[in-house]
Amino acid sequence: MADNPTAPRGARTPWQVTRSVWYAMFMREAISRTMADRMGWFWMIAEPAALVAIMAAIRSFISGDQLISNAPFIPWMITGMLGFFLARDGMLRGMGAIEGNSSLFAYRQVQPVDPVLVRVFLEGMLRTFVFLLFILGGLMLGLELYPDNAIRAMAGWLSLWMLGLGLGLFTSVASALVPEVGKIVRMLSLPLLILSGVIFPLNHLPHGLLKYLMLNPIPHALESLRLGFFENYKIINGTSMTYFWMITLSLTALGLLMHLRFSDRLKAK
Repeated sequence: MADNPTAPRGARTPWQVTRSVWYAMFMREAISRTMADRMGWFWMIAEPAALVAIMAAIRSFISGDQLISNAPFIPWMITGMLGFFLARDGMLRGMGAIEGNSSLFAYRQVQPVDPVLVRVFLEGMLRTFVFLLFILGGLMLGLELYPDNAIRAMAGWLSLWMLGLGLGLFTSVASALVPEVGKIVRMLSLPLLILSGVIFPLNHLPHGLLKYLMLNPIPHALESLRLGFFENYKIINGTSMTYFWMITLSLTALGLLMHLRFSDRLKAK
């Protein structure tokens, strides 16, 4: 096939340009995230470890294992907590990506969606590494923290990663256009931790309340993740990965459409 005479020699394809942009932004974000703040790694590990320690102390006063069907309490809580942080941090880190990289929009190759995608990917990689550290540490301490079904566990983890991406795409645009949205989202992150079944099982709540809490997609993926670690675990009534993916894909599509629609306004921020 003859070369296109109108195309300049050595010209890169749009995909090659995009890949170069993502790689450069990934390296920039990775250095900033892991090296600029000397306490960055510490807090990524210390936050879930501190919450686990607090809940383990509370467990000494109550019979925690009796609250969970066919799953030890502390490994059950660790998997739920780290899975929740994966989705939450994708949302929060993605939300600040546009403002944090506004100077790069002077280059026409960089679009507002690029830093969001890169940040959520980087955050997922870091959270995956922290999760593996917890699994290794748990096994060394004799905790039952090895997945009974590794495929299901990985699918649950990747599902929460994808939810974080969808939330990050949506909130990044919404908070850039309406700053109050970002404040509300940050305020809701702690109640969401409690209402997602991270530190106590939702199955013990009344059915009338549970059906409303299960409108939140996070518990659906958390239960799938836990089922991958504890094969005999009794999941929450009403858990549906079909519902989870309907919400996740809708959020992702809506976020991408919002980035496309408001691209010029986001660059001008």
